[in-house]
Amino acid sequence: MNNTPVFEGLIIDEFGNHVEVTHIGDEAFYVVNDSGFLRHISSYEVDEKILEMMAEQIQGNEELISDQTAKMLGQEDLFSRAIIQNQLKNIDQQLEALIKSGIPESGRQYLGMMGFQITINIHGEVIKIEQPGSIQDPDS
Repeated sequence: MNNTPVFEGLIIDEFGNHVEVTHIGDEAFYVVNDSGFLRHISSYEVDEKILEMMAEQIQGNEELISDQTAKMLGQEDLFSRAIIQNQLKNIDQQLEALIKSGIPESGRQYLGMMGFQITINIHGEVIKIEQPGSIQDPDS
């Protein structure tokens, strides 16, 4: 099981309260306060769902994302774009590695400062993912 919560510090509950993290044995849990009752939700299950949702946004946009990433990195040559695009096409492998290793604390802090935030309900279901620079669906 996962003992490294990927999105620690970036998750809030549906009432705007920050979700804490705890460990029971080797497994990490997000802890949601449900009117005084502390619900322990497997961080692996929540993280996996979040990453699946993000992967869905990438699928079909690999070329555009690789072009923009190469520009941001200052590596606009054909070889760099091909490497980035290949990594995006193998996103499942990248996400599994991310679940195992987590995001470094400095990376999570940066994401939080940029406005990245995830909202879950008391059952651990992902309600909303706020990503900096993303266009929000008007129906959500």
